[in-house]
Amino acid sequence: MRAFVTGATGFLGCHVAGVLADQGAELRLLVRPTSNLKNLEGLLSPGASRGNMVETASGDLRDPTSLEKAMAGCDVVFHVAADYRLWVRDPNEMYKSNVEGTRAILVAARKNGVRRVVYTSSVATIGFTADGTPADEDSPVSLDDMIGPYKRSKFMAEQIAMEAGRGGMQVVTVNPTTPVGEQDVKPTPTGRIVVDFLKRKFPAYVETGLNLVDVRECARGHVMALEKGRSGERYILGGENLTLKQILDTLAKITGLPSPKVKLPYAFAFAAGVFGEMITGRMLHGEPRATVDTVRMGKKMMFASSYKAERELGWKIVPVEDALRRAVEWFRGNGYV
Repeated sequence: MRAFVTGATGFLGCHVAGVLADQGAELRLLVRPTSNLKNLEGLLSPGASRGNMVETASGDLRDPTSLEKAMAGCDVVFHVAADYRLWVRDPNEMYKSNVEGTRAILVAARKNGVRRVVYTSSVATIGFTADGTPADEDSPVSLDDMIGPYKRSKFMAEQIAMEAGRGGMQVVTVNPTTPVGEQDVKPTPTGRIVVDFLKRKFPAYVETGLNLVDVRECARGHVMALEKGRSGERYILGGENLTLKQILDTLAKITGLPSPKVKLPYAFAFAAGVFGEMITGRMLHGEPRATVDTVRMGKKMMFASSYKAERELGWKIVPVEDALRRAVEWFRGNGYV
């Protein structure tokens, strides 16, 4: 099997590529000329070969012609790449990558006669409730429920993928919750929680919750979806439902650093988001640590159920403490702290 993988230079994508390589697949990894290849060292460096072919192909999600050429000769596609930022100066750039890029991947797959596509969506597209009841694939949700350009763009891209899967193509969608672990190079917004905690920049917390999943297990779930998923369906790949305070307490247990004891009221957090966007985002042209959209999202407990994936894919929920420990060790060992 020759697998075409987008996003392999990123956090989740590099783990998906690693699982595929370990299982004997030949890999063609989409990269841009400007891509940071640090996460591919274990696959591309001399002596790293597992006995199967691993190669890169130059292309860009915004260049459909490059995708069609790069994908030629591949049997399956894992479209993991996405513009994952919770604040962006120009939202149109995010829509070009996440929405139009997904559409271009599916067109290229169809033209190349690809057998099956696994599209990586996000738990951000799921319909969450304010009371913390775990959401699932059937929870009511619409585009109007999506807060911010990232969630809106992922929701729109997911609709394109699912329509393709129900319209004749073999397309399975997976919805990772919040992956944690090693090789979070950017880091992702979740990785920044770990880094900020290690830097003692977490003096207080807000009342919110997340579902954390071990990034290694999440990568294995992608292969399960390829093998067992039903075309046109989506599957939540999740782990433990934890409040932010529980996550910080676990990091404190792992590191010996103190966990914050002060809980911020929502109004204070909202004001911090406004300030962050105005000062850091607009005036300093940086990425704010807190934004109005992230605070609005935080009003809901983003708890999720993976029962459908357990039932149909053989997915198993594992404790996330080991993944948090690996994340801590990796960030410390790679100069983030």
